[in-house]
Amino acid sequence: MRNPIRHLSILVLSLSEWAIAGSASAEPGLLNPDDPIDTLEIKRKISCTTIDGEPAYYTWDGQAFSHRQGERDIHLFDVEGFSARTCYAVEDPVRGKGYRLISREVLVYKDKDTGEVMDHWINPWTGNSVDVQHVQNDTQKYSHFEKDRAGQEVTWHGVVTGSMWRARRIVPLFYPNPLGGDFQKEVGGTYHATEMFNDFGPAEELFSRETTKSHVALGWVRMSDWLPWMLMNGREGEIYYHSSGNKIYDWDEVSPLLRDYIEANAPEYKTPPEDDGRRYMTSWKHYKIWKQDR
Repeated sequence: MRNPIRHLSILVLSLSEWAIAGSASAEPGLLNPDDPIDTLEIKRKISCTTIDGEPAYYTWDGQAFSHRQGERDIHLFDVEGFSARTCYAVEDPVRGKGYRLISREVLVYKDKDTGEVMDHWINPWTGNSVDVQHVQNDTQKYSHFEKDRAGQEVTWHGVVTGSMWRARRIVPLFYPNPLGGDFQKEVGGTYHATEMFNDFGPAEELFSRETTKSHVALGWVRMSDWLPWMLMNGREGEIYYHSSGNKIYDWDEVSPLLRDYIEANAPEYKTPPEDDGRRYMTSWKHYKIWKQDR
């Protein structure tokens, strides 16, 4: 069976009507997902915009649950997040043309009953009150090129259905735990998580060569070890988030709760960071810094 996105031609009949027929490369006004340079533009429109340095934002909200053998999952708390990002064109002598995404993100943990940002949380297994450490990851960077690390030309692996496109990504994470010791391979403790993304949006906007950005609806699931601030002390189990959100272009579209939190606690997160050589930050690295400063 042919991949539907590989063999489509989306003919713009009006501002809202599309028809599928033939090959995408037959339409000079549309980006071709089989072409690596066009694929970069498609991906860049989803991640940010095609204008160097222009800001874009993602915002999302959802719930966090426990998952343990022999007991029902527990709704632990709610989450709400915000990412400010931008992109710049780059070029690699081996992998060719590309772009770099630079972002920073905030994620707050909210009381599941009141919806308020939490300072403390009652651990349901120990009964203890613990201090909540919200996520502030600055900076996060990703680079994409017309060739992957194996030297193969990249293509976009999404699907078009009617007037909408959809795509999914799975990001397995397995690396030395910044809170662990020097012998993680011997005694365990390696950081282990998986993030799963589902993205959706209007096909006409994404594939047009005339547009510089695309609106995106987002689904995000994350499974990981217990958060360090939960103080689970090695208990079996894991935490998972289930959330949805969208891409926006105006600070005023951010929820009042997040706006208030960011303006009071991390105002620099309202804008994307500079590409100034800062190392990639994760929530567990940030926890280590937070803990050492207390």
